Amino acid sequence: LQKELLKYKQEARNLQGIKDALQQRLAQQDALVLQLKQELLRANMDKEELHNQNVDLQRKVEERNRLLAEYKKELGQKDRHLQQHQSKLDEMLRQLSEASYQQVDLERELEHKEALLAQCMKREAEE
Repeated sequence: LQKELLKYKQEARNLQGIKDALQQRLAQQDALVLQLKQELLRANMDKEELHNQNVDLQRKVEERNRLLAEYKKELGQKDRHLQQHQSKLDEMLRQLSEASYQQVDLERELEHKEALLAQCMKREAEE
């Protein structure tokens, strides 16, 4: 019986050692699971933050695209106005050129008439 008792005590010690090892392993695995949960929580928080940043950046891009479209529209309108003013300027320059030619013609005609008048006055004075 003593042999059997020693055998069972030895078996009980072995089983206690196995139990302690398993409990230690379970505690390590629990710690690892807790660490993994914390990492998952951090990863989820980072993911959420990145998602929010992405939404914010998309909103900014849409706003800038809207502003860009407005600027392009304004630039198109200014180009049209510039073309209209350029056409008016070209027309005014043409009219100014014509007026200059007319002025030169009128000045020649005036000089000619003044010369004729001077001749007439001279003849009249001689007569």
